[in-house]
Amino acid sequence: MKVFEQSDLLNTLPKQFFASLVAKVNKIIEQGHDVINLGQGNPDQPTPEHIVKAMEKAVKNPNYHKYSPFRGQEFLKEAVATFYKREYGVELDPQTEVAILFGGKAGLVEVPQCLLNPGDVVLVPDPGYPDYWSGVELARAKMEIMPLLEENKFLPDYKELQNEVVEQAKLMFLNYPNNPTGATASEEFFEETVKFAEEHSICVVHDFAYGAIGFDGKRPKSFLQTKGAKDIGIEIYTFSKTYNMAGWRIGFAVGNPSVIEALNLLQDHMYVSVFSAIQEAAAHALLSPQTCVEELNARYESRRNALIEACEEIGWNVTAPSGSFFAWLPVPSQFESSQAFSDYLLEKAHVVVAPGIGFGEFGEGYVRVGLLTSEERLKEAVERIKRLNIF
Repeated sequence: MKVFEQSDLLNTLPKQFFASLVAKVNKIIEQGHDVINLGQGNPDQPTPEHIVKAMEKAVKNPNYHKYSPFRGQEFLKEAVATFYKREYGVELDPQTEVAILFGGKAGLVEVPQCLLNPGDVVLVPDPGYPDYWSGVELARAKMEIMPLLEENKFLPDYKELQNEVVEQAKLMFLNYPNNPTGATASEEFFEETVKFAEEHSICVVHDFAYGAIGFDGKRPKSFLQTKGAKDIGIEIYTFSKTYNMAGWRIGFAVGNPSVIEALNLLQDHMYVSVFSAIQEAAAHALLSPQTCVEELNARYESRRNALIEACEEIGWNVTAPSGSFFAWLPVPSQFESSQAFSDYLLEKAHVVVAPGIGFGEFGEGYVRVGLLTSEERLKEAVERIKRLNIF
C-alpha cells in the first residue's frame, strides 16, 4: 500500500510531549501495578445531572437534527452574555462579542491563524499550555517566550522583555488561574497588561479555562473586568472544567468584536457549529443555579489542602496553588531534571506526575500534580513517595 508523505506543516508541528508519558504509564499498568495518575488534566467527576438531563431532552428535538447555525445558536450566545454580566459584571453584545467554540482548545489554536501572517511574533508564557505552540506553528508565526518565575508569582514581567521583541509582537497569550503553576493574577497585573498591550498594539488572548477554580475565598478575576480589556483582547472560556463537560467539546470566546468576527469567519470555513443539543445543555449550565460549581470548587480546595499538608509532613517544601486544579511542586535537588524525577516516581512508587519541561524551558525544576483523584489517593501517592526516602 502506498504511503503518502505528510505536509511540511504537519512535520513542523510540536511533538506531543505527553504521548511518551502515557506510553510509559501504560507499560507499568500492563505489568499489573496499581498506578496513581496525577499527571493528567482530565476532570474525574461526571457532568452534573441537571446538565445531562437537559441534554437528554434536547437530543429529542428534531430541529436539532439538522445543521446548526454556522455561528452558533442565539440562545447560547445570549446565555453567555447573561453569565458574564451575572458573574463578572461585564456587558457583552451576544451578536458581536461572543463566538461559540468546539472547546476552548479550538479557539486557542485558531486565534493565531485568524490574526497572524508568517513570521509575525507571538508572546507566549513559559511554562504554559503546549497547545499555544501548536496554534503559533499552524500560523507559521514566531514564538517569543515570557518566563513565568516563582519570584514574580509566576506572572510575566513585561519590563524584562526585549524592546525589539515587544515592538514586533502582535499577539500575547495569558492564562490565569494558570496551567501548570496554579498561580492567579491580580487586578493590578491585568491593568498593567491592558496598558502594555495598548502601548504596543498587541492583542491579548486570556485563556480563562480555570476561571471557576479559586481558593481561600478568593475568586479568580476575568480579564474583561479590567477597564479597556475588551478594546485590546478576548477571553476564552470552556465548559470542560467549570461543569465537568470535557468530552462535550464546547466553549466560547468573548471580547473584542474584530477578533470575534475573525474567529467566526475561520470557523465558517471549517465547521457548521456545535450540535445544537449540546449548545442547549451548555446554555442550561450557564443559566442554572451554580451550586454544582461551588461544590466542585470546594472539592478541589479540600484535595489541595490534603495534598499540600501531606507533602509538608514528609519534608517536601511546596507552595499551595491559589487556583486551577494543579499543584506545581519543586523537583528535589538530587535529581538532574524534572523528567528524571518523574520517571523515578513512576518506576519506584507507581505515581505519575507531569515533568515541568513538558510545559517549556522555564518549567524545568518542577512537576505538575493534578488534583483529579480522591483525597485518599492523593495521600497514598505522597505516602509512597515518602517510602523512597527522598526528603
